[in-house]
Amino acid sequence: MLLFDDPVFGSRMLTLLTLTFHIIFATLGVGVPLMIMIAQWVGIKRNDMHYIMLARRWARGFVVLVAVGVVTGTAIGLQLSLLWPEFMQLAGHVIALPLFMEVFAFFFEAIFLGIYLYTWDRFENQKKHLLLLVPVAIGAALSAFFITTVNGFMNSPDGFSIVDGQMTGVSPIEAMFNTASPTKVTHVIATAFMTSSFVLAAVAAFKLLCRSNHDYHKKALHLTMKVGLVFAVATAIVGDFSGKYLAEHQPEKLAAAEWHFETESEAPLVLYGILGEDNEPSYAIEIPYALSILAHNDPFAEVEGLNETPADEQPLLFVHYFFDTMITIGMFMIGLSLIYWFASWRGWSVASSKPMRWLIVAGGPLSILAIEAGWWMAEFGRQPWILRGVMTVDEAATQSAYVGHMFVAFAGLYFILGVGVVVVLTKIFKDNPVELELGEQVVIAHEL
Repeated sequence: MLLFDDPVFGSRMLTLLTLTFHIIFATLGVGVPLMIMIAQWVGIKRNDMHYIMLARRWARGFVVLVAVGVVTGTAIGLQLSLLWPEFMQLAGHVIALPLFMEVFAFFFEAIFLGIYLYTWDRFENQKKHLLLLVPVAIGAALSAFFITTVNGFMNSPDGFSIVDGQMTGVSPIEAMFNTASPTKVTHVIATAFMTSSFVLAAVAAFKLLCRSNHDYHKKALHLTMKVGLVFAVATAIVGDFSGKYLAEHQPEKLAAAEWHFETESEAPLVLYGILGEDNEPSYAIEIPYALSILAHNDPFAEVEGLNETPADEQPLLFVHYFFDTMITIGMFMIGLSLIYWFASWRGWSVASSKPMRWLIVAGGPLSILAIEAGWWMAEFGRQPWILRGVMTVDEAATQSAYVGHMFVAFAGLYFILGVGVVVVLTKIFKDNPVELELGEQVVIAHEL
């Protein structure tokens, strides 16, 4: 079996498995703190206990996500050294600074999250309690910033020179603030906020479909869909900048994602389709001039094709399907949230209809799928490089014969963690229904 016989392939698959699992918790770990802060702020501003309770319940669930994110994040750190020793030997001292700062940002977030949860009933002034969420949200965003700069460095290595196969003249700051970091960091953070909004919206819509027609769930749905729309539009704008970055600095990735094989002007954007043996797409939709506009803001601009890249350095062409998946889901969620917002504003019944709510429920897992597709495109689109232009994946991987066994062990761990998250979250909220908690709060407020 290739997984057990080829350590390079096994290392690829284990890293893919870990990142695919971890990205769910990392994304929600970045986005949910902002949602908690917004809900509590709205509750204070409107003196509305429903929004305050939203913040409290979301915070409980967030702790579970953080715990699993720590485990999977630790697994990634472990696997960097075990699976990619040559890469760590070459570049470990360059990426050490952002990796250390990512850990620092996480501890910063975790400390204030613990204080926030512990002191929930100890603040008479909710505004002061809300301030504890600011460092939580900042710490979460900084964690995403630092770890994404590592990925940016792998795509656009800066801040060093290569002498006799060794990195010299290393500037960790310059390496961290590489050319790829601005678009990557903003895209990761914007999509984290967007995805978290739509996942929470899916939960609220599902509860409403389950005949829990409580105002709490209606307000949760309305809030999350509005925030989701804002960040969905922001993601689309940042995505446009990302396309222009790729056109200038990683043209082979853009060309592979778009099945753009020959350098030409007035380049069309290719959506969907199936690639034949002769590299001719079938059943594809071509939008004239759109790729030139995406790449250079000029419908007549020349866009570099894959023919400019040596055959052994070209990315895998199936990244096109990841690109299509990401774009399609993103446009769907923008359209869905826009329709929901407009219908709610106009008081149309479509906003509270069953079909709309089922679409919103579907939007939660679809948003997670879009995040996965985006990361798969980013990682597969960099192939065959682990450090673009410097070191290939084959050169970086371990030659250990036990990688396949590690894959099985970690797959088992992730299965247990995944099932555990579902069970724990279900028990937390099933044993503490919102109606009961709101009733308790009313009694306490009355007694005070």
